[in-house]
Amino acid sequence: MTMPDITQLATVLSSIREKTPLVHCMTNYVTVNDCANVVLGVGASPIMSDEVEEVAEITSLCNALVLNIGTLHKASIAADKVALEQAAELSHPVVLDPVGAGASVLRTQTALELLEMGGITLIRGNMSEIKTLAGKSAHTRGVDVDPSDQTTQENLAIQASFACDCAASFGAVVAITGAIDVISDGVHTYAVHNGCAEMGTITGTGCMLSAFLGACAAVATPLEAALAGVTVMGIAGEIASERTQGAGNGTFRMYLLDALSTMTLETFVERARIEQLS
Repeated sequence: MTMPDITQLATVLSSIREKTPLVHCMTNYVTVNDCANVVLGVGASPIMSDEVEEVAEITSLCNALVLNIGTLHKASIAADKVALEQAAELSHPVVLDPVGAGASVLRTQTALELLEMGGITLIRGNMSEIKTLAGKSAHTRGVDVDPSDQTTQENLAIQASFACDCAASFGAVVAITGAIDVISDGVHTYAVHNGCAEMGTITGTGCMLSAFLGACAAVATPLEAALAGVTVMGIAGEIASERTQGAGNGTFRMYLLDALSTMTLETFVERARIEQLS
């Protein structure tokens, strides 16, 4: 397994703690509290505003912007566009989480409009969502990935090639998360083999990750941010699973937040399983 410089990626976590970047998370109301706690837990500072009259001002104060369309409506769509325009003007990193793209015309159209505006530096979604953005046939199950779209060891090479093509086409780093995470900047493509099945049993692990990626993108390149953030989240899931020992998903959620906030660089280096594919 060819791996990137794990020690260098670990410094993304220490940089967040040293610089305490302010992250504007325009996320959904199902997971907003967990997203805020994750950003705080890793050492950054979250602010959540979706009022169209203030989002440009708030965005200008922040070091990164996260756009999550999980509970979109007309007002939130307008606010997302204003914030994105402001972030692009200031060359701030922007993470797009196209939650449920493909599940409805409105979700798909909104995600594509945000992407077409420019300024998106990192896209995180499941395979069904990313396929939808790419105009490919995808099967969606609401906001969850369809089993037929899951990345496995058997189809990893095909999924990696797709991720690479998407990143090149979108002009942004693409992080396709699932049982195996695939990350590409259009030139270099990686698979992250950390994580656990329990991460799919609680609401919002993807949203939490996208918020965390905003903090990472504020202190690192989009590719480094994606690799570090996805790996940290996967390791935290593994640690939480080990501690939960079948106690239930409420306990798992608590331990996941604990693992994220107490993650050490040594733990990251020891447990990271990142494979370079191209």
